[in-house]
Amino acid sequence: MPSDQNTPFRVLIAADTYPPHVNGAAKSCFRLATELTAKGYDVHIVAPQHTHGPDAIEVHPEATVHRIKSLQAPTHEYYRLVMPWHAKRAIDRLIAQLQPDVVHAQCHYMIGEAAINSAEARRIRLICTNHFMPENLDPFIPGPQFFKNFVSSRSWYDMGRLMSKANIVTTPTPLSAENMSRKARLEYVVPVSNGIDVAKYERQDNEHVEPHAHPTALFVGRLAVEKNVDVLLKALTFTDPELNVHAEIIGDGEQRSYLRDLAVDLGIEDRVIFRGLVSDEELRQAYLRADVFTQPCTAELQSLASLEAMSASTPVVLADALALPHLVAEGVNGYLFEPYNPQDMAEKMNLVLSASNEEKHAMGRASHTFAAQHAHEKIIDVVEQMYHGATSDEVAVMLSVPELR
Repeated sequence: MPSDQNTPFRVLIAADTYPPHVNGAAKSCFRLATELTAKGYDVHIVAPQHTHGPDAIEVHPEATVHRIKSLQAPTHEYYRLVMPWHAKRAIDRLIAQLQPDVVHAQCHYMIGEAAINSAEARRIRLICTNHFMPENLDPFIPGPQFFKNFVSSRSWYDMGRLMSKANIVTTPTPLSAENMSRKARLEYVVPVSNGIDVAKYERQDNEHVEPHAHPTALFVGRLAVEKNVDVLLKALTFTDPELNVHAEIIGDGEQRSYLRDLAVDLGIEDRVIFRGLVSDEELRQAYLRADVFTQPCTAELQSLASLEAMSASTPVVLADALALPHLVAEGVNGYLFEPYNPQDMAEKMNLVLSASNEEKHAMGRASHTFAAQHAHEKIIDVVEQMYHGATSDEVAVMLSVPELR
């Protein structure tokens, strides 16, 4: 916590995506700002302008948000591009004006690069966090695969070149840290969870949650190519007909029309409900009502949605890819399935949904126990220590927790 209430500790968070964008990185950044402000920090965010217009300053309850002029990315529905020369000038001027005690870069592109270089030049304590796998850019880069591979390789190189300037480099999971060490050649990356509000999604004492009329698998996330929601829809066609499994899909994105059409083509439109974007309370109720939470994405660095579902004591069926295996103990809180394999996904959903009530409740309790290790109260304490001078070794010791096995 800031030591002098008359001169609050000032934090500048640099992010390439921030609300109203809806994605895990934006959500994590918003939560971090909210928690730091509640603890008395003077929090500033620098992020792309989310619409057409010049640089601007917005005052929000969680932070002062400095918006940098941006352009619409031609191949993505909402992603914004900030020209490097403008980012460099605007962010260096902003850092000179604010004189933050710490700069926390949430990326190494555009705004992140400008913030990293300015912080290094001004000898300001620098923390870098990576939420992104460069390979995730593939669907949005025009051209042949060899060109996409070149862009990915260059992105890993730039990540290492820039984030190596930081006092501490973090990423949400051990597997992501290993990838960054190998592909970006970063010497020491500390796995620091994004943190979740576990209590927010817990069933309250005497709270009644109306169950679904049919066993229901829940998906929460952007309707984007890399989320592989089509695998969930196809899996429904392979589930046990006697179970009559339905799916509830919460989120929005560029694949919305394709997925609705696919449900019709598969003949399951009456078993799938597309909810779009919902309120926080509606999302909470969805987690509590779900019979199983599913995540078919193969590009998750942590999957906050999975952790939120687990904090609601929901069994999970997740793709055996990237960070998701860290969230599953087979048969204890759910199952993993082979990526892109709807038949295997269906078999694992059948296992959960055909289990006895006692077995399902036990899976849910195990999910909650694991999710509690990612409680935001623990994570924000670690972040504060990073801001105030802790070393990577000290942070790693603070975060030593047993895995769910």
